Amino acid sequence: MCSGNFAKCLGITLIPLAIICVLCNILLFFPSGKVADQSQDITDEVFYLGGILGSGVLMIFPALVFLGLKNNDCCGCCGNESCGKRFAMFSSILFAAAGAVGAGYSVIVSCVALNHGPKCFLSDGSNNATYPFTDGNYLSNRTMWELCAGPGDIVTWHLTLFSILLITGIVQIGLCAFQVINGLIGTICGDCCGCCKE
Repeated sequence: MCSGNFAKCLGITLIPLAIICVLCNILLFFPSGKVADQSQDITDEVFYLGGILGSGVLMIFPALVFLGLKNNDCCGCCGNESCGKRFAMFSSILFAAAGAVGAGYSVIVSCVALNHGPKCFLSDGSNNATYPFTDGNYLSNRTMWELCAGPGDIVTWHLTLFSILLITGIVQIGLCAFQVINGLIGTICGDCCGCCKE
């Protein structure tokens, strides 16, 4: 498979993953699918926008670059027909690195959020949302989830969405790493399909 075709496949895969991350981050602003009474009731890590900025916006740019590599027609420089393709493949390495950094940010935010647990209202009837869990102790002890009286099933909501962000971010990092390797091959060897076809 040509390096340009492979990059296009990666771009096609990254776009839906970026959309999933943006949607998950937006849903986290609505604890258990409900509108929060005040912003203090929302888990702090949601405002770090790991899914919107990291795995979302920062991932769209590399995806679009990867999609355009196959159709790149910048042929010929200094008498060498393939150098335009080689430069495009080299620039894709930089965009892949930027995408990996964004996805890495999302992964870190998700790990911290999963470790802290959600903000929720305690079963003692207090009106202020707080963090009842520490150091991820609730992950292995489901009976602790009863400490949270609401909103709704907030622990499951929190775990599900941040887990999706975590897994999706790891997949994005892997795809960007593949493009770094693919970009190096394309830079050194050129696009095996050729650049200028008469």
